[in-house]
Amino acid sequence: QSFGSSVKGAMYAPNEPVLDYNMVIIFVMAVGTVAIGGYWAGSRDVKKRYMKHKRDDGAEKHDDETVDVTPIMICVFVVMCCSMLVLLYFFYDHLVYVIIGIFCLAASIGLYSCLSPFVRRFPLGKCRIPDNNLPYFHKRPQVRMLLLAVFCISVSVVWGVFRNEDQWAWVLQDALGIAFCLYMLKTIRLPTFKGCTLLLMVLFVYDVFFVFITPFLTKTGESIMVEVAAGPSDSATHEKLPMVLKVPRLNSSPLALCDRPFSLLGFGDILVPGLLVAYCHRFDIQVQSSRVYFVSCTIAYGIGLLVTFVALALMQMGQPALLYLVPCTLLTSFAVALWRKELAMFWTGSGFAKDLPQPPLVIAPVNCPELPKDSNVPASEQDTEQMTNPTLHVKELRGPTTAAEELADTDAKTDQSEISVAQSEEPAGENKDDLESKCLNAERKQLE
Repeated sequence: QSFGSSVKGAMYAPNEPVLDYNMVIIFVMAVGTVAIGGYWAGSRDVKKRYMKHKRDDGAEKHDDETVDVTPIMICVFVVMCCSMLVLLYFFYDHLVYVIIGIFCLAASIGLYSCLSPFVRRFPLGKCRIPDNNLPYFHKRPQVRMLLLAVFCISVSVVWGVFRNEDQWAWVLQDALGIAFCLYMLKTIRLPTFKGCTLLLMVLFVYDVFFVFITPFLTKTGESIMVEVAAGPSDSATHEKLPMVLKVPRLNSSPLALCDRPFSLLGFGDILVPGLLVAYCHRFDIQVQSSRVYFVSCTIAYGIGLLVTFVALALMQMGQPALLYLVPCTLLTSFAVALWRKELAMFWTGSGFAKDLPQPPLVIAPVNCPELPKDSNVPASEQDTEQMTNPTLHVKELRGPTTAAEELADTDAKTDQSEISVAQSEEPAGENKDDLESKCLNAERKQLE
């Protein structure tokens, strides 16, 4: 009314950088989780092979359990993923709370599994609770493990209550997500490279379809995958799915004060290639290849993730990370196996140990004090018996076994006459025991 038609208004929109520093944090978390999870899974699997005689309590046995993935399980898993994604797209407001509850439970179990090896090293809290008839406590868990379980559940509950706090809740979500991914990589095992290829290729098609093809099938023209991962814009609950690693934008744009946008990376983009990395590490240890498969596959995963970030910056739209991660990891593993001429063993996986050459035997004589000869037995018979039954130590070269494990195997097989000492009739009891103990000590020193 005062200035007439000469008044003009304008809106200001600051320029947003193409790439943000939070990409570096996501890259470090993703590659670190894949490397640590793959290394841990392979090491634990091989350790179980060589330490079957070790006695563990119930909790430790539960930690050692693994699930071998079969082709039928892969097909069922992919069908379930497709069904759940479509249901979330149409019934997001109802199912999002189910996913949040499942994440809290699974994340607390994963956090417990990751922290329990460190807690078991503590000298305190080894005492067990008294006898009882409660469902879980009847196994009489240690006090320190019980406190760890309470701590893990408390962390999940705290995140569940404050999950919408954009300032700091994302830190808890990422920590719980990494623990969940490590637990899954340790528990789920692909026994063959053929199974790895099937899983990665099927999920490759699944990811590409729901990101690039579904926009042509929906009314709004939005990708089902991106819509579900970021949360529908018309959602009444404004809840977000927790099955992602999320890091807020770290630039100094004024838009960050009004809206706090996050960069997301789904757990599937970590778990699926991570299972291949874990298989590569197990194969490395079995064939003693100096971890060339594990290192090359981990580097290929990092390169694939960088390519994903570049594509995201160029296209300015959500990208299916498996589109770049699957070719990088699969082709690199295939090329390394072909270069080392181990493709047949690498492809079959579980049967490669049968094709390996038998390990050589190293025979080392042990100088043992000679037992006193019995005057009732002719000297010629005693000498002949000692010549036919020399004291020997046979050590099989079985790869990465420790001296402690070999000592344990030697002690366990002593009763089976693996070490025979030329004996005649019983000489003086104490003198014979001393000589036998000296013989065993001498053998142990040579073994060490």
